Amino acid sequence: MENPAQKLVVRNIGLMLSGKIEDPILDADCIVAIDGKISAFGYEKDLDTDDATTIVDANGVTLAPGLIDSHVHPVVGDYTPRQQQLNWIESTLHGGVTTLISAGEVHMPGRPKDIVGLKAMAIAAQRWYENFRPAGVKVLAGAPVIEHGMEEQDFKDLADAGVTLLGEVGLGSVKDGPTAKKMVDWARKYGMQSTIHTGGPSIPGSGLIDADMVLEAGTDVVGHINGGHSALPDDQIVCICEGCLKGLEIVHNGNERAALLTINTARELDQMDRVILGTDGPAGSGVQPLGILRMVSMLSSLGNVPAEIAFCFANGNTARVRELDTGLIEVGLCADFVLLDQAQHAPGETILKSVEQGNLPGVGMTIIDGVVCSERSRNTPPATRLPEVVAR
Repeated sequence: MENPAQKLVVRNIGLMLSGKIEDPILDADCIVAIDGKISAFGYEKDLDTDDATTIVDANGVTLAPGLIDSHVHPVVGDYTPRQQQLNWIESTLHGGVTTLISAGEVHMPGRPKDIVGLKAMAIAAQRWYENFRPAGVKVLAGAPVIEHGMEEQDFKDLADAGVTLLGEVGLGSVKDGPTAKKMVDWARKYGMQSTIHTGGPSIPGSGLIDADMVLEAGTDVVGHINGGHSALPDDQIVCICEGCLKGLEIVHNGNERAALLTINTARELDQMDRVILGTDGPAGSGVQPLGILRMVSMLSSLGNVPAEIAFCFANGNTARVRELDTGLIEVGLCADFVLLDQAQHAPGETILKSVEQGNLPGVGMTIIDGVVCSERSRNTPPATRLPEVVAR
């Protein structure tokens, strides 16, 4: 006998955010998912909600696509030797993040830098996070840091083994534009996305990557354009924004002033759809379970960005730049959601107005592939209202 379809219904939604920067608020109060994929959304009276295996009453809170952290440095499982901390990924789930994207497993003690070793580690990292989701969180990992001596065949080997990402260009021995461009082009030929370190050195062994190298390398994402931690001079940041058409990644562990400069420049260029968010953790600044929510709040309140647009930086924009099957409310995509509400006693007439005043919302539930993974967050301020599972 075939297993019956798993059907999730989330009803009584007060506000539904789409993740789509061109149309961020949906006219809907209910969403349905079958076997982990969105099958319909709209008004409950118009949808087929019969035979649900899981029913969530949102109790009037906001539903958004799960947040995506575009820049993390995982190592193994749910442990980071960088800060000697366990369960940092599960803690991040309580900040509304349902997908993490590796910018390189560079904190692995004894990280191999020879070509055979770096390829082996990248393939292993891709495999162990494919086979293990800490607390249900999707970790897209296995991001090799390029080194001198790599040839085109090495990138084909990695891609054939399932590796889809390059770690931050510039963290290894390749620190010149022509070599970086050659290797980035090889990676792209075999379907691998690339990110470049931007700004001053982050850890011993890394170096300055300036605007000239960023533009010459031509990666798919300008990693931490606001520095990780040290940002480039203002004129170089503006030059990068104007000179490339790739993703502009702003991170929590960067320069806040440079983040606002990037937002203002993207707005002037009418290219806010290029802005994506990451934390750049775990790192020397530690682990930031609420890092993505803090970036949404900061950019909205100080960058004069409507909150519903700022949330798109954290899900839909990243989904499109990274070519993911999540991060948007769209039929056929993964049913990855975060349910939020205005924090108790926080100022602002609505959750959006509260975020625009710099306040964090409270996370009440996360759902990944149609499965409830966490309920009331232990990390955010307590939400005014909470969703609840009424049938399972």
